[in-house]
Amino acid sequence: MTKIFLVIPVIVGIIVGGFITFYPQEERQDTLLTKSKLIEGGSPILGSPSAPITILEWGDYQCTFCYKFHDTTLKIIEEEYIKTGKVKLVFKDFPLNGPDSVLAAEAAYCANDQRKYWEYHDETYKNWAGERTGWITRDSLEKFAMTVNLDLNKFNNCMDSHTYKEKVNQLYDFGQEVGIDATPSFLVFNDEKIIKIRGNQPLEVFLKTFDEL
Repeated sequence: MTKIFLVIPVIVGIIVGGFITFYPQEERQDTLLTKSKLIEGGSPILGSPSAPITILEWGDYQCTFCYKFHDTTLKIIEEEYIKTGKVKLVFKDFPLNGPDSVLAAEAAYCANDQRKYWEYHDETYKNWAGERTGWITRDSLEKFAMTVNLDLNKFNNCMDSHTYKEKVNQLYDFGQEVGIDATPSFLVFNDEKIIKIRGNQPLEVFLKTFDEL
């Protein structure tokens, strides 16, 4: 996949596909592209909240390249940049692969009710078994909950009531509003600018982006 860097001035720009489109300083764009708006509503922050650079990952639990990013590049970024306080990560769901992806995203937020979002998130990717192959079911999601030691009654009540389905759908809608059209996609930003990375790019692409910021 071609490496794509898009440097976007905060407030005046909105990402659309693989291009930059500039808009007047309208209130709508100001609201969409603020640091707080990009972070809010997603996963708990992984890393130090005061880290100067934020990676906002848009992903789908069934997505092949999301899994590959999680299994390779993210591990290095986490050790060298997140754990050292240079970068923080927020995950937002962009369930392109249908209802099973929505269900897995709901499950992660149900786990978050018990303060185990990232444990559950990682366990789901650990058990990744392809796109649209049927590996995401209520039974498998309950198994992941058992593995990370969740209270199953609370977890199943949350899942039965689809407590977070609307939240997941809203994240998908918001992703579309800011030009996300593939997974994984990343908005990497500091207080001054946003850089979009589309796809599971090599580690070097992320390191160059960190240097740019």
